[in-house]
Amino acid sequence: MENPRVVDRLCQATGLLLVLSGLMHLVVFAVDGGSWDGPVSWRKPVTFGLSFGLTLIALTWVTSYLRIGPRLRSVLLLVLAADCVVEVGGITLQAWRRVPSHLNMETPFDTAVSMTLAAGGAVLVVLLTVFAVASFRRRPAGPAGMPLAIRSGFAILLVALASGAAMIARGVVLTRTGHQEAAYHSTAPLKPLHGVSLHAVLVLPALAWLLSRSPWDERTRGRLMATAVGCYAAAVAGAGVWAVLTY
Repeated sequence: MENPRVVDRLCQATGLLLVLSGLMHLVVFAVDGGSWDGPVSWRKPVTFGLSFGLTLIALTWVTSYLRIGPRLRSVLLLVLAADCVVEVGGITLQAWRRVPSHLNMETPFDTAVSMTLAAGGAVLVVLLTVFAVASFRRRPAGPAGMPLAIRSGFAILLVALASGAAMIARGVVLTRTGHQEAAYHSTAPLKPLHGVSLHAVLVLPALAWLLSRSPWDERTRGRLMATAVGCYAAAVAGAGVWAVLTY
């Protein structure tokens, strides 16, 4: 499948289905009840469905501004879409089985699911790093403020990837040393940092797009975009400080 438009539509449709899955599980939570927190909760298929769906939709759009070959971009997006489905699918499966999805080594099947999710996370790191490097190698296209928004969004996204990897690494160490319950709770301090930094690649380019449709001149739009990037970076830094203080 080499037609970029077909690939884009497929990825956007996949992202929309993941978002709908998250919303459906929000309804399930409202009906079934239970705790919103903890390793076994309807929160996980809700938040992961929404986050992965929105991220896939955002990256399908944002990467259209990158100066990379259309065939390479299509292949990367298709792998990203498949990986998002695997991640959300594994998490959703375990939620319905009423067992933890991550760091769960209780049975061979649970271990297989947990390792698949970890491997999927590694694939995400590689794919998103490739996109991030591409955004800095050649200046992205787009209206005033868009190149800054895209580069900043990807730079902050790398923080999300690093914090996610740190959560998995610490949890695996605790699990392997016999501290299973501690492993489930060890990720809490890094979750705000991970969540805030994850969606910069959507929020900042979306703001740049909105500013491009404003009556302000290019210089004013550039200043507003720089201010927005600074504010977002400050929020990420604040979440990082909180993580360090509570870790």
